[in-house]
Amino acid sequence: MLSLFQILLLILDIVWFFIIAHVIMSWLINFQVLNLNQQFVAQIWYGLNRILEPLYAPIRRLLPNMQGIDLAPLLVLIAVYALRIIIQNNMMMFY
Repeated sequence: MLSLFQILLLILDIVWFFIIAHVIMSWLINFQVLNLNQQFVAQIWYGLNRILEPLYAPIRRLLPNMQGIDLAPLLVLIAVYALRIIIQNNMMMFY
């Protein structure tokens, strides 16, 4: 059972990394450091969007329109961190 919790924590760490990469990449694209006309950049960007959109979409439906400010990644990061804390605190019960 402990192995399953460790695998779940690994998956949460990967999701955390993807979200951070997505946020940083969106800033770089908006400040025109990266260009979506470059094939490699576009592939990474669209790949991250396809991975993370199922996580962002339900939260975006609940949030009001913020005029260009997207708080969905922040809320997903908080949720991932909260899940990580819950799993780590309850892992000892399954020894």
